[in-house]
Parts: sequence; C-alpha cells; structure tokens
Amino acid sequence: MDLVLRFGPVSIGLDTRAETPMHEPEDIQMAAPARLAMRHGQWTGPTVFKVPGFVQCNLVVLPKAEAYDFLVYCHRNAKACPVLEVTDPGDPEPHFCAPGADLRTDLPRYVVYRDGLPAGEPTDIRDLWGSDSVAFLIGSSLTFDAPLARAGISLEHGVWVLETKLATTPAGKFSGPLVVTMRLLPAAQAVAAVQLTGRFPSNHGAPVHMGDPTLIGADLMRPIYGPPLAEIPRGLLPVFWACGVTPQRAARAAKIPLMITHKPGHGFITDLSADQLCIP
Repeated sequence: MDLVLRFGPVSIGLDTRAETPMHEPEDIQMAAPARLAMRHGQWTGPTVFKVPGFVQCNLVVLPKAEAYDFLVYCHRNAKACPVLEVTDPGDPEPHFCAPGADLRTDLPRYVVYRDGLPAGEPTDIRDLWGSDSVAFLIGSSLTFDAPLARAGISLEHGVWVLETKLATTPAGKFSGPLVVTMRLLPAAQAVAAVQLTGRFPSNHGAPVHMGDPTLIGADLMRPIYGPPLAEIPRGLLPVFWACGVTPQRAARAAKIPLMITHKPGHGFITDLSADQLCIP
C-alpha cells in the first residue's frame, strides 16, 4: 500500500561534503534559500530561532514495510507526532510542504539508526535512500517561536529537548517515552504562551506540563539538546511541549534495521507559512 497523506498541517563515512560555516539567521530569511544552503553543505548547524515565519518539521524515514505501524503510532500520539506529510515510497520530494525540495539533502544534519542504535550523523542521505523509503514530516514546536517572540514572550533562555518518564501509546513495534521541549519563561508570560501555542495543533499545540520537571521525569542534567541545567533560574517557569523527537526514542525500542531522522534542533524548513497553518 502506498501512503500519501497531505494535511492542510559511530560515523559511517556518508558525509562527503566539507564542513563550512553556517549562515547566520540574518543572512537567510526565506525557506528555499535556506534549504539550498543545506543542500550544498553551507548550513550544517541548528535551525532553532532561524528563518522565522515558516513551518519547521521533524523528519523520520523508514522502509515501507514499517510505515503503517509508524503511521498508527503517530495517530495514537498526535500531540508528539502531528503528521504534516507522508511521501510516496522512493520519492524524496515533499510535494505539499515544499515542492521541489529533496529530503535526502535539504536538512542541515541527520541521524542514522541501525537496529535502534545511532550509527552516524551525515549531512546527506542519498546513499541510504532506497526505492522503499517513506518519509514522514512531523510538525515542530520551533515553528511557534517567532509568534511567541512577536507576542513579547521572552525566549532569550533558549530551548531544551528532554526525555520524560511519560509513556506514549504503542502501535505495533513502536513504543517509548514522551520527549518534550522546554522553554524557560517569566511566570507572568506562561498563560499567554499556553493560549498562543494552543493555536498551533499541527506543531504540538499547548504545553503538556508546566513547573517541576521531576513530576514528568525530565532530567535537566541530561538533555538531548541544550546545555545541562543544574537548577531553574529564579523568576523563570519551565514550560514543556510535546516534541517530535519522540519517534526517535520509539525507534530505539523497535530496533528498526534502518531508520533516519533529523538531528534534534536541525529541522526541515518548509514553504508553509506558520501564520496560515495555525488556528485563527
């Protein structure tokens, strides 16, 4: 069965492109030039707080044989895995989210998993892409950082990605813990952040938790992305959103022979307008 969904939401020597300095945010403000810079190896760093106004996505690439169970996993865990597009087997072009783009080259960095274990972080996955490869684009909370900033909500403290002790709902061989992004906000701005991000259900929507990270089993000293944090700075409230890195943890548990994802914090920048995809 061919799956096409389009919603109106250890180095292994594969990186043959030379590392070059990443363009700064002020250099590239549009999605297509950003993807082109990534394709040519000129942008290999994070996409956090960059190219504002465009929807960013998490990427998961699986063999067609695993795609149905993964689709069901996403459906059962839509808060963490809001699917925006699923490609045809073997087709690396996301026709809805970014016509003309190539998901094999147009992200700054990928993570390759073999039997559930990390096996490299290439910047080009053409050598790994097969005729049965199916790509899932999953909405990212990086999308609503620009709207938060426009609303005057402080994001100066950055973004963390953390694993929690909260279980997701299994589907087939896919299961695992919920992964979250954490932003440290002035307490007075937290309610406004909840209200605003609730308008972005295709990018995880409103937070899943606010306050004490230990209540959800998040260890601030062992982040997936971001610096270790010994304590929450005074006057700030940690706010947690479901995160599209969740399926990477599910892949480890499933021990899929080959699975490719984006590197956390290194998303796919679509042509979709964040303001048009949200709820008015």
